[in-house]
Order: sequence, then C-alpha cells, then structure tokens
Amino acid sequence: MRFPVSFVALFIAIALLQISSGAISPLDALGGLQSGFSLTQIGMLGSSHFLGFFIGCWWAPRLIGNIGHSRAFAAFAACGAIGTIAHPIWIDPYAWALMRVMTGLCIAGCYTVVEAWFNSEVTNATRGRMLGTYRLVDLGFSMLAQLMIGFLEPAAYLSYNLLAIICCACVFPLTLTQAKQPSASKAPRLSPIKAFRLSPLGVVGVVVAGVTTASFRMVGPIYGQEVGLAASQIGYFLAAFVLGGALAQLPTGWAADRFDRRWVLIAMSGFAMVACAVMVMYATQSQVSVFMCALLFGAASFPVFSVASAHANDFADHEFVVELSASLMFWYGVGAIASPLISSMLIEKYGPSALFVFISAAHVILATVGLGRMLSRPTVDERTPYRYIPRTSFVLGRLFRRKSERRQ
Repeated sequence: MRFPVSFVALFIAIALLQISSGAISPLDALGGLQSGFSLTQIGMLGSSHFLGFFIGCWWAPRLIGNIGHSRAFAAFAACGAIGTIAHPIWIDPYAWALMRVMTGLCIAGCYTVVEAWFNSEVTNATRGRMLGTYRLVDLGFSMLAQLMIGFLEPAAYLSYNLLAIICCACVFPLTLTQAKQPSASKAPRLSPIKAFRLSPLGVVGVVVAGVTTASFRMVGPIYGQEVGLAASQIGYFLAAFVLGGALAQLPTGWAADRFDRRWVLIAMSGFAMVACAVMVMYATQSQVSVFMCALLFGAASFPVFSVASAHANDFADHEFVVELSASLMFWYGVGAIASPLISSMLIEKYGPSALFVFISAAHVILATVGLGRMLSRPTVDERTPYRYIPRTSFVLGRLFRRKSERRQ
C-alpha cells in the first residue's frame, strides 16, 4: 500500500527544511570566525538556535490550533527565511544571535506542524513505513546539509541567499497539496519535575544527549578549524558524526531491547568517554583519523537520547506517554541551550581539546547516576520497544504512543 499524497508532500518539506536549517550552523561558525567573532560569541549563536528551538516547540502547537497547519508552517518557514537572509546585511554577533533564534524557531515550528500532521493521518498499516521513511529523510538530509559547507562561502550573501531560497521552497509541498488539513490536537503539557521523579536517569540521559549533540554540531566547526581542517573537510567531519549515529541505531536497539537499559546507558557513556579520548589523542594525526574519530564519537553518543527516552517510558503509564515525551524534549533543550556557549568558552580558554573534556565530564555524570539508580530500584520486567527518536518537537510522542498500556 502506498503512502497518502499528503505524506509525500510532508517528506519533501522536511527534506528541504533539513537542508536549509542543517547547513546554517556550520556556515555561521565559519563565517563568524572569518568576520572576527570570538569563540564565545560563536558558541552564543548555537545557544541562540536552541533557545529559538525551545520557544518554537512550546508555541507551535498553540499556533496550529489558532490558524491551522499550513498557515503555521508558512509562518515559521518565513521566520527562518528572514533570519537566514538577514545574516549578510548586519554582520554582528548579537544580531546573528537574534537571527539564529528565528531560524531555531523555524525548525521547531515546522517540524511540529509536520509531526502533528503525520500523527493525525497515520494508521496502523502505514505507521511503521512512515516512521522508517521519516528517520531516513531526517538523517540522510542532515548529512547532506553538513556536506554543503564544502561549497558555501562563509559570510557571503550568495550562501545565505541559497539557504533562504531552499527554506522558502519547503512551503510549496504543504501549501499546494490538495489533501485536507487535519484538525488541531491539544498541545501537550510540560511536566519536567514529574518526568524527573518518574525517571531521574532518563532525564539526566536526555540532558547529556543535549549537551553532547549541541556542543558537537554547533561548536564542532570551531574544533575542525582549530585542528587544521578546510571548510569542505569540516562538512565531512560533521557528516561522519551523523553517519556514525545512524549506523549505531541497529546494534544499540538490539542491546536496549535485551539488556537492562541502565547498563546500556552506562556502557554508552563509557564508549563516549573512550571516543572523546581517542578524538583528543589521534584526531590531529591525519584527515582520515579525524573523520574516523567523528564516526566513532557519533556512534557512541548519538543514540543516548533514544535509549534514555525508552528507559523513561518503561516507567510511564499509558496516559503520561505524550506528556513525558514533551517533558523529555524540555530537558533536552536545557542541555542544548547551555552547552554551545559553555564549550566555546572552554575552547577559547583551554584549546580545542576542551570540547571533548567537557563532553566526557557530562558522560561521567550520566554513568555515575546510572550506577546510583541501579542501587535504588530494580528495572521493569516488561520494556517498551527501542526506537530511534528524532529530537524535533514536543508532539513527537504521539507518533510513538505505545499500543498497549505498560506497568509502571
């Protein structure tokens, strides 16, 4: 059975959105360095992106309820296009930070619209193929966006203009489709304290995932330039991180469904610390070594969010699943907003290796909390299936709602 036409339109919109939004972070980092921004100011741009992302996750469901899916998507895409194309008009770190709030708002809002649309149209017959295709589009075009840095000139009007054009183009599939817009669903509530009480390890895991992913993807271009990579090589460096995470999903899922997920998280933290050490010691030896280290680091750290989320869901009852998903995204945003600024400050003071020392410290905390939680309570007998979960919106939990109620 084929996908509904509306699903095809949504996949095309996500692909275009991922290209435009995924390329702007490394482009800003390289453009900021070329324009004389300090490393701390470049880290501030990454933090600003996640601040806008967090605002968009909260606001988008409410805007959809007021004006509908297509209009909300167009509004958020316009916000992203304006924030992108304004970069070369006013080259200032604080102005760029405001623009990055706009682009973060765009990606969170647009993803929320798409996922809410998916949720209203998906059936049991199409759910598996839809989620598989969604993961493939999300990861595949994320890697493609990183590779675009090879031919986008930093701090150039043409580069930002091209990304703004692609961002505008993502509006066409949703606004021109003849498929009927779904009715707006109620915005999920945020209960971060309840989520922490339910699963402290799950919350710490998603915070560490936010710290790791945001630090590497937003500040990684600084590290790449500091160790001597050219712009095109930085694109391969960032793409290798995403590829490593994609390749690790299958073995991680196998382990998470068969063993105590607390041990899996502890093992992944240990693996991530080893990958950080390897990155510090060997990444500067050759171009091949830095790419392989990024691949290894992505495999070690990228699946942490999905495992931590699955562990938290093991203790949630059926009614709290969507609310828990939104609350975990809140905690992910807490880690993601703070980490680019902190890691860039550390690089500025102690050198490029400080990025991976900072990430290693976060994983030490995760492993320590994991060991502590194993002494506090036993694991559940029946676990929810492991799924790769994109970090895209507060409403994503509805797509992954379990079919049967689990025991708390």
